[in-house]
This record gives sequence, structure tokens and C-alpha cells, in this order.
Amino acid sequence: MKFISESEKKTYGFAKKFAKQLRGGEVLCLIGDLGAGKTAFTKGLAAGLGIKSIITSPTFVLMKNYPIENKKSLKSKIKYLAHIDAYRLTGGEQLAAIGALDYLSDLDGVTVIEWADRVRDIWPKKMIKIEFKILKDDKREIKVS
Repeated sequence: MKFISESEKKTYGFAKKFAKQLRGGEVLCLIGDLGAGKTAFTKGLAAGLGIKSIITSPTFVLMKNYPIENKKSLKSKIKYLAHIDAYRLTGGEQLAAIGALDYLSDLDGVTVIEWADRVRDIWPKKMIKIEFKILKDDKREIKVS
């Protein structure tokens, strides 16, 4: 699936709709340059899951967990969103050291990894790769595979 976004708001909206497809246990591996839309996507995804908290990249803490308050609005058993930022990492062992592997196999949550290409060595076999590419005129191409 490919989507062309003309703004941060459109990226947010795309991700909010995308969240409705999730059932729990998904690992979303986000890849793209700085400013390509990874965090805007994650914010929209969180909104689509019913999370009311302000979402920021966990660049320095590496991982943040957001509980899902209104599970009745979802047609799934998702209990939380785990948001990981691997920007400062050089490999999956650093992520494993903080216990992130537990989240990559938990069917009760959805895990988003920004800068996932930096920790490719720990990607689960079943994951969703989402690539962000900056185009001309501030547009973004979002490719889900």
C-alpha cells in the first residue's frame, strides 16, 4: 500500500485510519529520514487507538508506553502502544537490554519502532515495514509492506 501525504495533518489522518486495522501483536517498523513523518504517523496511530496522551519521540528514554483507555471503541484486545525510538542506537542488543523484546512478542500491544533500520537485527519475522520518503513540494510517500 502506498499513500502520498501533502501535510503532517494528512499523515496523522492516514495513521489514525490505519490504526483501526490493528488487532494486537503488531510491530510497526518505521524507516525514513529526519522530518519524513514518522512521529506524525505515530501520533495519528495513537489517536486511532484511542490514546489521549501527548505523543513525543522517546529519543532519550528510548521507549514510552501508552495505555489504551477506551478499549470499547476498538474491535480488538489492544491494551497499550509501545513507542520506541532507535535513533541513538547502533543495534538490537541495546534495545534488548532495556527489555524491549518482551513488547515485540506481546499480543496485547502494538509496538512502533522509529528509526527501525538501526535495529533491523531484532525485527520479528512478522512485522509491518513502513517507509517514509520526502518528495518535492513537502509531500511524503508512505509505503506500507
